[in-house]
Amino acid sequence: MTRVLLTGFEPFDGEATNPSWQAVRAAADGAPAGLEMTAVELPCVYGAALTALRTAIADTRPEIVVCVGQAGGRPDITVERVAINIDDARIPDAAGAEPVDEAIVPGGPAAYFSTLPIKACVAAVRAAGLPASVSNTAGTFVCNHVFYGLAHLLATELPGVRGGFVHVPYAPEQVVDRAQPSLSVASVARALREIAATAARVRTDLRVAEGATH
Repeated sequence: MTRVLLTGFEPFDGEATNPSWQAVRAAADGAPAGLEMTAVELPCVYGAALTALRTAIADTRPEIVVCVGQAGGRPDITVERVAINIDDARIPDAAGAEPVDEAIVPGGPAAYFSTLPIKACVAAVRAAGLPASVSNTAGTFVCNHVFYGLAHLLATELPGVRGGFVHVPYAPEQVVDRAQPSLSVASVARALREIAATAARVRTDLRVAEGATH
């Protein structure tokens, strides 16, 4: 049995819901055979989110960690490739903080790559009939903050644990008054199950082109 920790975020920026939390909770409730999946909600707050993540990892002792966040405007499930060591807030976090050009880990590496098989994960989601792609930017908001903090923790303290980050679109109920792409929470949960199952069985990623020209 492979232990998988899934994390999602509380609502932010005036939204009533956050599909990342809804989806990880649903995904954990229907865990595939061979996986023991736990869902934890993180605050959308710089610093506090990493404290909550560290506590969740200590409590659940996962072998795989998949952190999930909302990326409103994206049309598909995007598996992130890289986290960068910078907080640069365009909007306040849920506690009102707006850090600008601040290192997440002072003196830490400029970036970390995901240790999940990102291309195999994308292929698995597509094979399940859902849209997915590799993303080369996790932004500079709390999602990237958590992704980098996770990667640093795994690299420095828990090298036997693998982890990464996935961004998901708006849920349909969030876009009834605006022309933005969306994906149902049930579909996102199904995609997350595919990602977790793929991460559990695949160690060597696919060598296929998933790059971007811009």
